[in-house]
Amino acid sequence: MRARRAEGPSRAAVRPLVALVAAALLLVGCGGRATTHHKPGTSHQEATGSSGTLLAARDEGGHRLRELPAADAPTVRVEARPDSEGGWNVHLTVERFRFTPESTGGAALPGRGHARLLVDGRETARLYGPWGYVPPGAHTLAVRLHADDHTVWAVAGVPVQATVRLGATPAASAPSAAPAASASAPSSRTPTDPGRTVTLAITGTTVQPPPSRIELKKGERLTLRITGDRADTVHVHGYDRELPLSPGTPATLTLTVDRTGLFEVETHESGLVLTQLVVR
Repeated sequence: MRARRAEGPSRAAVRPLVALVAAALLLVGCGGRATTHHKPGTSHQEATGSSGTLLAARDEGGHRLRELPAADAPTVRVEARPDSEGGWNVHLTVERFRFTPESTGGAALPGRGHARLLVDGRETARLYGPWGYVPPGAHTLAVRLHADDHTVWAVAGVPVQATVRLGATPAASAPSAAPAASASAPSSRTPTDPGRTVTLAITGTTVQPPPSRIELKKGERLTLRITGDRADTVHVHGYDRELPLSPGTPATLTLTVDRTGLFEVETHESGLVLTQLVVR
């Protein structure tokens, strides 16, 4: 009986060859040089994202500005309150923006990124959420919004940021590069306009009406009429205005709210928060 002619390599011989080819393909796909999100020869900042217009201007840290139209740009407000163990707790309020720590280093997409804290002009920290901390001392704090690729969001060539002076009392600030549409309109009130009057009464540790927020327009006149059952001093934070209280005697304080932000009205001795002023 004639032996059957072999037509090709045996299965046992083919298996090592298949394994070798598979290993080579794996090396080509995964063992080569790692890819990056930017093109060779370009910087980390310049290559990512087509959002806005990349400007030649840079901030103090060397980050290039990325220009957006005012209507599309994010905004930021900052409020700083003393921490009980020293320093300042910082809270950011942002619009048209969200913090994206998971994509830091990626492309610059509108409305995404992180913030950076600059204390007295020097960058001290990054924020990947709305809360941060500044060590003790009286400083000027700037909070600046960056894209994921570390460029700085800007409007009309100015970084989108908010600046506040850290002194002895809580402070708040409006954006320094806000879109024009969000700017406060000039007040139509005249100097003789009496403005708004708020009446408060303090009995022990109770305030009537209960503490709430009073919404005001920049330039509006406000009169606080306060009666307490003990000697104390009322302090309007941010405006450095004080009003002494005598038991059972109404006291009046009138001021023009010419600074935007959130300001507390409280008593010195008893430490009661009477109300909060929100000036826009």
